[in-house]
Amino acid sequence: MSFCLIILAGGKSHRFKSNIGKPYQKIAGKSLIEINVIKALKFKQIKKIILVYNKKDAKRVKSIKLKNVKLVIGGITRQQSTFNALKYLKNQKGISKVLIHDVARPNFSIKLLGSIIKNMKNARAVVPKIRVQDAIKQIIDSSKEEYIVGKRRDNLFLTQTPQAFTLKEIYYLHKTFSGKYKDDDISLYMDLNKVKFIEGEKSNFKITDYSDFENLKNIYKSKQSVGIGFDVHRLVPKRKLYLAGLTIKSKLGTLGHSDGDPVLHSLTDAILGACQMGDIGQMFSDKSKKFKNIRSTILLQKVIKQIQSKNYFINNIDINIIAQTPKIKNYKNKMMNIIAKLCKISNNQINIKGKTTEKLGVIGEEKAIACEVICSVIKYD
Repeated sequence: MSFCLIILAGGKSHRFKSNIGKPYQKIAGKSLIEINVIKALKFKQIKKIILVYNKKDAKRVKSIKLKNVKLVIGGITRQQSTFNALKYLKNQKGISKVLIHDVARPNFSIKLLGSIIKNMKNARAVVPKIRVQDAIKQIIDSSKEEYIVGKRRDNLFLTQTPQAFTLKEIYYLHKTFSGKYKDDDISLYMDLNKVKFIEGEKSNFKITDYSDFENLKNIYKSKQSVGIGFDVHRLVPKRKLYLAGLTIKSKLGTLGHSDGDPVLHSLTDAILGACQMGDIGQMFSDKSKKFKNIRSTILLQKVIKQIQSKNYFINNIDINIIAQTPKIKNYKNKMMNIIAKLCKISNNQINIKGKTTEKLGVIGEEKAIACEVICSVIKYD
């Protein structure tokens, strides 16, 4: 089965009441759009991703720099936005199934998406649902007065996204019965015997107002973990000086099995610690010839790839570089640019401070450079 995921982000976010719309709000440096895409990329069955956006947000969309994601301008309504994506997709080869998802539900689990995809093997449509547990009331408006009656909830349920469909069928329903569309795409199905409903997730709630977003941030805070890293290298002649991946002109360089970059070594250790994945010595042994004089940028890139495969993403990095010389303030911006690129984060998630030892000890005597790093990560699962 080959799927396309359609992410609907074309709304105006009126109820959210923020200058920045819901799709572009960030958690751990990633927008809600990116969190949805990150989870989708875990599935080889999803061959294509379409993001439907509001044309007034064109600059914000392009600033995210999404790779291998097709951008489609949305319509006035959710139905029109979905149909715009389906019309584009109808002419694409190799896609038989489609997942339609609201960007405002980024907290679906990998397990739920996997279940939806798996159940599409023997269904024409798959929709997650959850039971209504609160008491249901209805206001009855008569000519004389308004009054409230209780409603049975046994036959009531709430639908969620992602919802999965066969492409040809959902395209036909949108094209033919658009006037019957109510709230989501499953509303176009008159015969619900064609639909397989599976158990949804309470945590897969929709972000409507800002308090919902605050709840989501609190959920991710509970998934946050922190690691610490420390490294020190002797300064010697006839070695290059690398700090945070940056080559610095110096008569002395750091001694080490690899390139001796204490900043990237301590950063790598901090990341591994936060993800509970051991330490740099375990992963890249100084007894191995293949790591002799290797650039620490390469080692860090390998670690970033591994942690992201486990759904960890860096939230923030705080770095203390302890050196009598060089003056770190002269190199801060270049260092942040390199680290941001290596770690696939933005510069505003990084803080670098230069410290001296007031000419005390081996660091004060310019015989060594040390670094300590604290890093926090968040797991998108």
